[in-house]
Amino acid sequence: MRMLPVCLVFFSLFCLCGSENAASNAEENQFQQVEPTQPAEQDTYLIGECLSNQYTHKSCKKVFCHPWERCVEGKCLCKLPYQCPKNGSSVCSTNGKNFHTYCQLKSYECQQPKAKFLHKGKCMPEETFSVSLDHGNLNLLQVKPVNQKDNSFVCATEWTMNEANVACKHLGFELGAEYYQAISSITESALNSLHCLQITCRGLETSLAECHTEMKSRDSNEGLVSLQCYENLRVCSDDEFHCVNKKCISLSKTCDGINDCGDLSDELCCRECRDNSFHCRSNICIPNKNVCNQETDCLTGEDEARVRCAGFLLKDKEKGAENDSMDEERRMIKTFLPQAHCGVTNHTLTRRKRIIGGETAKKGEFPWQVAIKDTSNEGTTVYCGGVYIGGCWVLTAAHCVRANRVHLYRVWVGMLNTIQYDKETHTFRLKRLIIHENYNASTYENDIALLELSGSGNGECSPDHNSIPACIPWSEYMFKTGDRCKISGWGLEKGYTKQFILKWGNVNIFQNCSALYPGRFFKKMECAGTYDGSTDSCKGDSGGPLVCYDAENVAYVWGVVSWGENCGEAGHPGVYTKVASYYDWISHHVTRSLIARYNI
Repeated sequence: MRMLPVCLVFFSLFCLCGSENAASNAEENQFQQVEPTQPAEQDTYLIGECLSNQYTHKSCKKVFCHPWERCVEGKCLCKLPYQCPKNGSSVCSTNGKNFHTYCQLKSYECQQPKAKFLHKGKCMPEETFSVSLDHGNLNLLQVKPVNQKDNSFVCATEWTMNEANVACKHLGFELGAEYYQAISSITESALNSLHCLQITCRGLETSLAECHTEMKSRDSNEGLVSLQCYENLRVCSDDEFHCVNKKCISLSKTCDGINDCGDLSDELCCRECRDNSFHCRSNICIPNKNVCNQETDCLTGEDEARVRCAGFLLKDKEKGAENDSMDEERRMIKTFLPQAHCGVTNHTLTRRKRIIGGETAKKGEFPWQVAIKDTSNEGTTVYCGGVYIGGCWVLTAAHCVRANRVHLYRVWVGMLNTIQYDKETHTFRLKRLIIHENYNASTYENDIALLELSGSGNGECSPDHNSIPACIPWSEYMFKTGDRCKISGWGLEKGYTKQFILKWGNVNIFQNCSALYPGRFFKKMECAGTYDGSTDSCKGDSGGPLVCYDAENVAYVWGVVSWGENCGEAGHPGVYTKVASYYDWISHHVTRSLIARYNI
């Protein structure tokens, strides 16, 4: 049994089913996650277990919050206007009030929805942006932008439910649109306009004034938008999707990248995506046009990965859209938000199909790895591992530390070899330690703790400029079964022999391990390893990091080494405390701005 501190065990060839192809598949993260059987009427695109959580555009476990919002306990909540960055363009609201920035207006609107965006710049008398439906049988949408004398009809080309929902919300219908259609056979001479407005929205705006709008010449066959807003709630039929906001849409409209529901709930639990949309690894569908548009939509950034977007050039029209809509303003606001600089090293860790005897870490490869020693014990043995997360804080396992021994612990930063002197290694005492209040020493539930380092006179806790923190994941959807991650530590080798050099290895995240550890594997635990047991964590590695990398190779501490059974044995992967489940607990103690790379 290894029900105590748990170490890297490297031996034999890493393989999967004994074949080169299988190992290659593991390398490319092609493990399949089994989902519960869906009801007969449920569309195969959707993930029922995920839908039961009722995620919407306000759920920051699945989406990024807007700059005027902050993520608290999984929900995007309104910031107060003064919490917005001071930089930005002045804007005018529909109630005639000037705001210093667009972010401040949206924050104000977030709490008082009647004050919507009107235009950039200070308010002038009698400025209006009106949206209306004609009173005839056609229900044609009419829009009068600011500084335009007359109403204009809207071009049906490129119009989607994204725009339709925004238009209806602008008109006061909170559930957005029920449907829209293109009307081209118009006989009334008054409607035979030579021009129409082309409008494009992201789908979460509250005013059409925030969308990109431009006048275009109307082709003789160009249809005009006819709109029906969603007025009455009804019971959804078997072939409809029940949106979280109680709206009903066709099942065929789910997972297509379009926000048909209006609250995005039809796009957040998708096993795969329909044509013309992009599938994020966190099972979200986004429109193809949002890929490589210089704004990250997927939680782990694969829509904006450099490899994917290499050589990508914005079209002239899209450049114009950025200048005229509020997309660019929103992007600019994000650059002014405080950002935690974490998870990036100057070294590239190569991906190998096989591991023979493990890999010795090089200087700077794991700059967040720390060693914990107990000065009451003689020798050079590393008692536990830990992971530096920024400021004066280190994350480790609760079973590694005791509150009454805080004066005996030392944290070693920048160390590779435990017996060889290195002038770049720094040692710190502890100012305090915080063990999770619900830690259970019998079951290893909530096996997580924070160590606050005692800084020097100037409060500096990481004098080594190479001590880069690992990022803290805020969402349990950022990484999943089959993903390849890395473990590191000074724990025992095969045969339980001591090792003195920091080693690392590749492991894959396993699916729920309840079957392997019946009655002992709980919700906030993660298990990872290799199917043949060739790479594992063991005694001496406890508290160390299981690190996973996003599309831009940014490192997140996905797990803290906790416990396991029989080091390096097939069928018994290591068990880790899932750090994403403790994001709010960590941020409560270390301050959110220190660890939040996004969603602060």
